[in-house]
Amino acid sequence: MGGYCYLNNAAIAAQAFLDQGHKKVAILDVDYHHGNGTQSIFYERSDVLFTSIHGHPEAEFPFFLGYEDELGEGAGEGFNFNYPLPAGSGWDTWSAALDQACQEIENYGADIVIVSLGVDTFKDDPISQFKLDSPDYLAMGERIARLGKPTLFVMEGGYAVEEIGINAVNVLEGFESAQ
Repeated sequence: MGGYCYLNNAAIAAQAFLDQGHKKVAILDVDYHHGNGTQSIFYERSDVLFTSIHGHPEAEFPFFLGYEDELGEGAGEGFNFNYPLPAGSGWDTWSAALDQACQEIENYGADIVIVSLGVDTFKDDPISQFKLDSPDYLAMGERIARLGKPTLFVMEGGYAVEEIGINAVNVLEGFESAQ
């Protein structure tokens, strides 16, 4: 435990899907902070692809993990992709990283996608430095839906209390409308 969670719900779900017969599970972490625990759990495995879009570790927690050159190790080499972005990144920069992460998921041929859904990327979130606005979450959901895979959304961070519900629902509405 080195972050905000005692139990890693996305990792637990990924393992449950594997135990139920899925062969390739992808995790798309869109929370502002790097999913260091998720990366650590699957870093040496090829049955779970991990992609994470997050604040650059030179300036953001967890500071020591989440760099682009962390690609996995052993059997997991090439199954870990990090997209660290600078403070102030808005939709144009952020969505380009989302497109890259989705391309890796498509290349992997995932059976199922788990989204670590953090809406702490919102422009007014008190503990993050990205600049996504509420309509951007609709577009996020639409892009994820274009993967055409069964998808589980696992709620993660978000600290702009009044907008958490709006932004989380926008992702789901965007996802649903694009199907």
